[in-house]
Amino acid sequence: MKKSSRIAEWVRLSRMIHRKIALPALFFFFIIALTGLMLGWKKNTAGILLPKTQSGISTDPKAWLPIDQLHQKAILTIRDSISSDLSAEIGRIDIRPQKGVAKFVFKDHYWEVQLDCQNGEVLQIAKRNSDLIERIHDGSILDHWLGTSGSPIKLVYTTLAGLALLGFLISGIWLYFGAKWIKKAK
Repeated sequence: MKKSSRIAEWVRLSRMIHRKIALPALFFFFIIALTGLMLGWKKNTAGILLPKTQSGISTDPKAWLPIDQLHQKAILTIRDSISSDLSAEIGRIDIRPQKGVAKFVFKDHYWEVQLDCQNGEVLQIAKRNSDLIERIHDGSILDHWLGTSGSPIKLVYTTLAGLALLGFLISGIWLYFGAKWIKKAK
């Protein structure tokens, strides 16, 4: 078998793989690209996607209230200001020492409460739209909605998306260079 016919077979196989992957992956790649773009810009959206971090009175941790007091204040704030029906379970606490602020991010919804670390004053209550976008981006939104543990849907989603992208890359390289090699071999 001539070298050019072997290359031609690989090019045909690459074209078939490229075509088979393209249509199913197109929708997911569009979502991943759009949400990835939004996540890249989240800090530059004037607080629309990610609330701006406020500043507290003191950056000296010795002057701050204990984290337990701030935690209780954040829970009371979310229940009093937004809804008493919202879950009070904290997903994470983001302390910014250089700003003297603690951000309490809730696990089951997209609200955050920013408190002054020194006096516990509420600096901001805001929606974290970037957290929703991140869940859409990595597929964990389905795990969240369905209540699955261990993120199995996210793992399958990211694995398939990654393999599809890798398949596009490899088959695209073969499509590009294979045609050149076939012409050169003739």
